[in-house]
Amino acid sequence: MAELFQFELVSPERQLLSEQVLEVIIPGTEGEFGVLKNHSPFMSTIKPGILKVRKDGGTMDEYFVRGGFADVAPSGLTVLAEQAVPVAEISADDLAEQIKNAEEDVADAKGDDAKQKAEQALSQLRDVAEALKAA
Repeated sequence: MAELFQFELVSPERQLLSEQVLEVIIPGTEGEFGVLKNHSPFMSTIKPGILKVRKDGGTMDEYFVRGGFADVAPSGLTVLAEQAVPVAEISADDLAEQIKNAEEDVADAKGDDAKQKAEQALSQLRDVAEALKAA
């Protein structure tokens, strides 16, 4: 039976998770990878996708992550995500409305900075939608 290890999921807004888990599956930029207790230490960048956390008892929690780093160390795993949201908190209708609004913001943007910010927000929303379709 798999052993528990410490896992931390952190975004700029908040710490989403800090607990003992059985396994974490991460969308790495070089491919998806899983981490169990006593995994060899390494670092990886992550791409937009679904991060899966298997907890004690076998339940699986899913989080949309957008960019960042995964640090596997002897003490456990830390994921520092540019953006992280529990999948359960994402509504398809709300997401579609947000994408529509973001597309309008890009079209209405005045100046390079405003347009760049609007395009970045739209890109993040589209990444969420793509990751949810693939999951």
